Amino acid sequence: MAVEFISQVHVRDSSDLHPKPGAGIDVEFLRRYADALEAAGFDYTLVPYGSSGFSSLGVADALSQITERIKLVVALRPNIIHLVAAAQALSTLDQLSKGRAVVHIISGGTDAEQARQGDYLTKSERYSRSAEFIEILRQAWTQSTPWSHAGEHYRFDDFVADVRPVNGTIPISLGGSSADAYRVGGSLADIFGLWGEPLAQTQEQIASIHEQAELAGRADKPRIWVTFRPIIAATEEKAWEKAHAVLGALQRNHVGAGEHNVPENTGSQRLLEAAKAGELHDRALWTPTATATNASGASTALVGTPETVAAAILDYVELGADLISIRGYDNLNDVVDYGKYLLPILREELASAKV
Repeated sequence: MAVEFISQVHVRDSSDLHPKPGAGIDVEFLRRYADALEAAGFDYTLVPYGSSGFSSLGVADALSQITERIKLVVALRPNIIHLVAAAQALSTLDQLSKGRAVVHIISGGTDAEQARQGDYLTKSERYSRSAEFIEILRQAWTQSTPWSHAGEHYRFDDFVADVRPVNGTIPISLGGSSADAYRVGGSLADIFGLWGEPLAQTQEQIASIHEQAELAGRADKPRIWVTFRPIIAATEEKAWEKAHAVLGALQRNHVGAGEHNVPENTGSQRLLEAAKAGELHDRALWTPTATATNASGASTALVGTPETVAAAILDYVELGADLISIRGYDNLNDVVDYGKYLLPILREELASAKV
C-alpha cells in the first residue's frame, strides 16, 4: 500500500510555542486550518481528544463539510460513548464525508485522565474493553438484522444500525507501546500507531505487532503509523538554531514538567528513555523536546533541512511504516511549510523508489 501522510487539526490559534488561554473553537480558524491541510497535500488529519477539550466527533462532523479530500481520523475513548452509539456516530461521519472516516481508539494512558470522565478500569482492563469495542463496532457495521451482545464490558439487546459506512466498514486504528497494546492492536486493528523512537527500537515494536498479528492467525498485518514533530529550515545551521529556539519555548511553557512525575504510559516512558540515551539518534531524531514536555504525547523531533528530514522519514518507511504523521510546534505555519518543502521531496523520493 502507498505511503500516506497524516497531520493533526487544531481548532484555535494556540500552539506549543505560543499557547493562548481559553478553550473555545474558532470556526474561521478551523476552516483556515482545514484548507491548509488539504492544500499541503496531507492524506489524513487526526482529530484529537482530551477529557477537557472539544468533542472529536463533533469537530470531525464539521470538518466533513468544509473539506473535500482529506480523511478524518477521529480519536475516540471507549469510556466516553457506548459502542452502539459510537457505531452510529462513526457511520454518520462516514456518510457525511462520503467515505472518509477513520477511528483511532484510545485505550487510556493514565488513570487520572480516565478518572476525570468516570473511568476507573485498570490499564489491562481498558485494553480488554478496547478489544471488545473493536470487534463489536465491526459487527454493528455489517449486521443487517437485530442482534444482542453480552460481553465483559458491554451488553445490549436487539440492536441494528440503519446507517452504514459507505464502503461497508471504517478503518480502525489503535496505538500504544505496552504488551497489551501490541496484543490488541496486532490482532484486531487495521492501523497501529507509534511515537517516533530511534530506528532500532521502532523495528522491535513493529516486530512485536507483527508477531501478535501472526499469533492471531491474521492473513494481513496492521499498517504502521509513526508520528514525528519535524523542525525544518533552508540550511542545517538554521534548522538547529530553530530547534533550540523551539526547545527554549517548550521549556518555558512546561516549567516543572516531569519533576517527581514518571509518566504511567509506556510510550512516554520509552521516549524519555531514548532521551536519556542521547539527544540525537540516527539521522535526525532529536529527543530534548520529549524531555522538556515529560513526553506528554508524540514529542520527538526530526531536525534538519527538508532533504535531511525526508531521508530520516524514509528510513522508517524502509522499516515498514506506511503512515507517517508529521505535525509541528508552530501549528499552522508548519503545515504550510511541510506542504511547500517536505512533502514534495518525500513524494518524489517515494515515486522514484516505487514505494
